[in-house]
Amino acid sequence: MTDPILSLKGRLGGRSIYLIGMMGSGKTSTGRPLAKRLGYGFVDADAVIEQVANCTIPEIFERDGEESFRLIESQVLNAISQRHSLVVATGGGVVTKPENWGQLHSGIVVWLDVDRPQLVERLRGDATQRPLLQQPDPEAALDTLLLQRRPLYDEADLTVVIQDETPDEVADGILRVSYTHLRAHETEADLVCR
Repeated sequence: MTDPILSLKGRLGGRSIYLIGMMGSGKTSTGRPLAKRLGYGFVDADAVIEQVANCTIPEIFERDGEESFRLIESQVLNAISQRHSLVVATGGGVVTKPENWGQLHSGIVVWLDVDRPQLVERLRGDATQRPLLQQPDPEAALDTLLLQRRPLYDEADLTVVIQDETPDEVADGILRVSYTHLRAHETEADLVCR
């Protein structure tokens, strides 16, 4: 019997998996076990941005503004996309720059979709400073971001709806839907070629 992960790795052919979704959706915590299961490298794009800028993301926002941050984010994503066999946890706003989609679609894009109440709960308990939520009404700021970004996240190749699953369970779900997605596309390609 064929190992499903080996079969998935063969179908991926070294293409990276890019995890997108709102802040607090679990891209980093899910990305690590997903990469481990696939034998892929793991990259947290926000951590790379902080290394490149030699300061934290909140400091970049405070010092240079969001537009400057988005420029660095695009440059980092471009550099990451030159590599293969990675699981990449992207920043929540990476989808807002149309030019980033070329790099994202060089791999498989997976949207980790978490409903608003759960996001609010997760972000409330998150000690990390979220520059875009540093407002008098963080929940209203979150609602604005959700309204802007949901249609962009919907451009992903795959969507995994997260309720109360652990990161390991979400990683397993991504493996299942990725396998099904790639297998379906291979079948379509076979039919077109005949």
